[in-house]
Amino acid sequence: MTGSDWIQISLYMAVLLVLVKPLGSYMAWVYGGRWESAPERWLYRLAGIARPASIHWKAYAGALLASNAVGFLLVYLLLRAQQWLPWNPQTMGPVAPHTAFNIAVSFATNTNWQNYGGEATLSYFTQMAGLTVQNFVSAASGMAILVALARGLAGRGVREIGNFWADLVRGTLYILLPLSALLCLALVSQGVILNLDASVKVADSEQVLPMGPAASQVAIKQLGTNGGGFFNVNSAHPFENPTPLSNFLECLALLLIPAAMCYTFGFLVKDRRQGWALLAAMLVIFVPLLFVAVHAEQGNLEGKETRFGTSNSAL
Repeated sequence: MTGSDWIQISLYMAVLLVLVKPLGSYMAWVYGGRWESAPERWLYRLAGIARPASIHWKAYAGALLASNAVGFLLVYLLLRAQQWLPWNPQTMGPVAPHTAFNIAVSFATNTNWQNYGGEATLSYFTQMAGLTVQNFVSAASGMAILVALARGLAGRGVREIGNFWADLVRGTLYILLPLSALLCLALVSQGVILNLDASVKVADSEQVLPMGPAASQVAIKQLGTNGGGFFNVNSAHPFENPTPLSNFLECLALLLIPAAMCYTFGFLVKDRRQGWALLAAMLVIFVPLLFVAVHAEQGNLEGKETRFGTSNSAL
């Protein structure tokens, strides 16, 4: 490993660890607070919820499964009917039933397995109203489950683990949306595209440049550790990840919320040492294997992002 490799990895780890406590404290405040903002109350009224009250764990689990089921169904229908929906400048046809089923299931469960090329398969409307929405909902659902577990371990009992709908709304409204907006703006400043234009054909060439609202989906894709990029090759595409700074931010976003959630967990169980212990356990696994990966990949360009080098590819 070169000196540059050490500097890049050390800077990444330093920034990540510095952000753990402030973001973790903020998330604990979001999930532990008894306040409600005007947008939050509006969303509850829209959903027909008078005032979210703490519920039994069975009701919490049922709400989670119901949310996933509805999300799956809506995404499947969007995929099958995208030829009739707006913002489809490439006139994409309906996605095949088996592919639509796979996409809908994987995006509802946060696995986001990509067996398709986004720029050659999906309309902009499907990407935004279907996949991007599920990127938020599935990530917020996973965060809600951890928060409910922490409340249960704190000794509040199975009837006082919170309310799934409140946790889903708060995680989306106060954590994922603000972070995604900031990351989206940062990515756009680096050249990640964000438009509704049709693909552009290069003059005197057969090459076609894909367009679309990439930055907004990339932001939540990275922050929610979702996968399923706007383009087929994900962050190896220069329109999705054009500069070393965009690459650094996208890598940082992948571990930002999981790392900070360790502190949030310790705060909610009223023993912050447990949160730090969880983070330490993660680092004991991650850091040595990161250096093993970087060392093993030296001198081997197969599968590397040559714009950013071996170390960033391994990271």
